[in-house]
Amino acid sequence: MIIVMETKATRDQVNGIVARVKALGLGAHLSEGEERTIIGVVGSPLPPSLEDELEIHSGVERVVRITKKYKLTGWDFHPQKSTIAVRDVVIGGDALTIIAGPCSVESEEQTVSTARAVKDAGASILRGGAYKPRTSPYEFRGMGRRGLEILATAREETGMPIITEVMTPSDIDVVGEFTDIFQIGARNSQNYLLLEEVGKAGKPVMLKRGLSMLMEEWLLAAEYVMAQGNPDVILCERGIRTFESSTRNTLDVSSVPVIQGMSHLPVFVDPSHAAGKRALVPALALAGIAAGADGLMIEVHPNPDHALSDGAQSLTFAQFEALTPRLAAVAEAVGRRLPVGADVAPVPA
Repeated sequence: MIIVMETKATRDQVNGIVARVKALGLGAHLSEGEERTIIGVVGSPLPPSLEDELEIHSGVERVVRITKKYKLTGWDFHPQKSTIAVRDVVIGGDALTIIAGPCSVESEEQTVSTARAVKDAGASILRGGAYKPRTSPYEFRGMGRRGLEILATAREETGMPIITEVMTPSDIDVVGEFTDIFQIGARNSQNYLLLEEVGKAGKPVMLKRGLSMLMEEWLLAAEYVMAQGNPDVILCERGIRTFESSTRNTLDVSSVPVIQGMSHLPVFVDPSHAAGKRALVPALALAGIAAGADGLMIEVHPNPDHALSDGAQSLTFAQFEALTPRLAAVAEAVGRRLPVGADVAPVPA
């Protein structure tokens, strides 16, 4: 259920509605637009008489029951496209956001040099894994807290916000001490306890799509985060599992416009995990921007052939630098742009 307040509704009127909703043991979530406030009511069961009761309150324009399973992620609750501020980076606006960096933090030199290189080439946010979920227990699983400290050093050196994955509820505090954005990986995309706990942490969350996740399931996973009072969720398409084996995963380009038709949340594409092969990453990155994605997450490494994880899908510094002018050209074609100040050379004629 959503409660649409009148354009001239006062703060006291809004607070009165919120207090009544909470008194019934229900959740109340505010979406404050330029002209009016919308209150999302979540929980069950909703009293049968609640709709009639709320409609007669002063300041209420109308009450609408939402039949979709997802509530807070949908356009009914939040009619304007969401933007998320992370330090001095705005995600979801006219400018695209490029997240780049190594799959895993391996050393301070590797991470800081990568941060400088990707920033110079047009990236706004640094990625890097300190805690790594690996298919095999014998593969490199990250540096833990030391990796987080290295990411923080790279942020100090470059001014770039950082994003890193959190794998368990017990890691939220230590990861939250360092990161600007929590990443929830595909394997944990329906780990509902983790989603609830990270929603309480008070920082933006990037939620990657699971290997076999339907659109509605993806949004319902985001609801777990948002229902804890955290509106700052970013969705990331990273490829789904199909019968095709020539790529690591199959990038579902259609998910970008589909999910944007369903939700106000920013949508990113991760071409690296979809491709599994660095030669394919540029084409998939360009396709993601052409499809309307708000940003990209790309793996970059100073020496991919010697990377401790996912080297086969990581771009070199030179390859990433060569890609960003092409991204800028496609962005312009679809009415978007790279951030002002991004030092991107024009595409050669």
